[in-house]
Amino acid sequence: MTNKSIIKANMAMTQNFIKLDGMQTVQEAIDAMKENNVEVIIVNKRDQHDAYGIVLLADIAKRVLAKDKAPERINIYEIMSKPVVSVPPAMDVRYCARLFDRFGLSHAPVIESEEILGLIGYKELILKTF
Repeated sequence: MTNKSIIKANMAMTQNFIKLDGMQTVQEAIDAMKENNVEVIIVNKRDQHDAYGIVLLADIAKRVLAKDKAPERINIYEIMSKPVVSVPPAMDVRYCARLFDRFGLSHAPVIESEEILGLIGYKELILKTF
């Protein structure tokens, strides 16, 4: 990446996610993920003092499928990660990659002024950088 311009998170982010309420069931989440062809769900805040959550396909596989639980009986708030680790829109993608490595992340929302602008993951980091 030497001699290249800095690529910021907001230049690499995608809109390939959906937002759902934490009270929706995992089955409803799976159906919405199939319908919208996404792998990431951002769980809405309950109020202005709450934090966003995140649910990945891996969370569903590990916390529902692997444990042989019924997806129609589990709410997504039970399996989400919260609070979500986010990145600012102006963050250099190299620092995003370091953040992902340090905290074991695969995706993070790009948030500014409490609003989700997009989502960034390893796919976006690599494909937009090289």
